[in-house]
Amino acid sequence: MWLSAIKLAVSAGSKIYANKQKAKVAMSDAQLLHAERQARGEEAYQGKLLEARQNDYKDEFVLVILSAPIIVLAWGVFSDDPGALEKVKTFFEHFAALPTWFSTLWILVVGSIFGIKGTQIFKNGGKK
Repeated sequence: MWLSAIKLAVSAGSKIYANKQKAKVAMSDAQLLHAERQARGEEAYQGKLLEARQNDYKDEFVLVILSAPIIVLAWGVFSDDPGALEKVKTFFEHFAALPTWFSTLWILVVGSIFGIKGTQIFKNGGKK
């Protein structure tokens, strides 16, 4: 029984190692293909931008701050406080009076966080 368990563990370990090696080769091939496309002018360089965003928490922080009105609305609707919904209604009346530049900024920031080119929305009038 122990022998079959050891055999299974060694087999699984070697399979995992082989898969990791295959993944490294595939990533290397993908990087080479991307570099060739860049050299031909078919693609823009995006590697460092994606690497920089992997460990960046400021985008999530900005998203939470800019999403606060949604949290306030949920609190007003689901709380047991009878005056809460009236307060939320007043809040959103004031929120609706915010200047257009703030709404535009919010759309651009959220779009940027999620990798959407928000400027295209405004340039093309919402058309692709």
